[in-house]
Amino acid sequence: MRRVLAIVFVLVLVPTTAAFGADLGELLDESRDASYTAEQVISCSTPDGVRDAVVEISQSGGELHVAAPSDPDVEVASGYGGWALVREGSVVSSANVRGTNDEPEVRYTVDEGEATEYLGRAAITFQMIGDGVLRAELTVDSEIGALLRVATFTEDGGIYCERRFIEFEPLPSAEIQSNTTSEVEPSMEAVESDLPERLDVFERLDVYEDDKGFVFAYYSDGFFSFAVFETPAIVALESGSAAVFAEKAYARSFSPGQVAFSWETRSGGMALVGDLPPDMHQAVLDGLPDPQDPGLFRRLWRNLFG
Repeated sequence: MRRVLAIVFVLVLVPTTAAFGADLGELLDESRDASYTAEQVISCSTPDGVRDAVVEISQSGGELHVAAPSDPDVEVASGYGGWALVREGSVVSSANVRGTNDEPEVRYTVDEGEATEYLGRAAITFQMIGDGVLRAELTVDSEIGALLRVATFTEDGGIYCERRFIEFEPLPSAEIQSNTTSEVEPSMEAVESDLPERLDVFERLDVYEDDKGFVFAYYSDGFFSFAVFETPAIVALESGSAAVFAEKAYARSFSPGQVAFSWETRSGGMALVGDLPPDMHQAVLDGLPDPQDPGLFRRLWRNLFG
């Protein structure tokens, strides 16, 4: 029987304050202590078509909980520096991203912001520029700093993904209920790894390995982020298409707000999962081991024993 590893991973983005202007940074600091519930629409224009979804969000005590109304038993809880996948009230997997001790290089600049109104509330819209290109537009609640709308852009100026609240209600902290506790024990240990410390403009923040040889590294440029996985088994994507970069073939799958790549090497399976716009994909993949046919006997072994 062929055994494969299916990866489910969700990155919840909280921008690094050091990368932004003082006004936006102060609002984002306030947002860490904010408590609210919201319904959010996510819509992304990808090379494989539009990917969209509606999710329910609640935040309290530094934790952000995300659940899809169509599958209410599955929830992602993300605190500042960690995440957990929860199914039917039990933690399935989790990790803490501690990061390095060095301040990341400031890659983006943000304008002074423009006052606006969103969902009947006072807000400020900021534009974020990287290498002379508009990369994101953030609409932030003026009172509690919640990110009401985030649009990310490709290098040619087109919108890649938009996340926007369609319902939003600030609440006292005590009013939010959750199926998870605020403290989650990480299921992976920090280790040394041969994965690059930098991939294009992205810095490696942390690396983990579990007892089955599953290695996971987290990268960020201060705004966009992704994870790279190395496994002894084949990495399977539930759906997707083939993508070729510089004559190298990968399996690729887009979901609302996220892209995943998987490929085989001679030593095992690899995957990349993140929120990167399509124009950033090749530069990152070029820094990782190339797809390679493992050969007949290695492939037979993986199919039989994972």
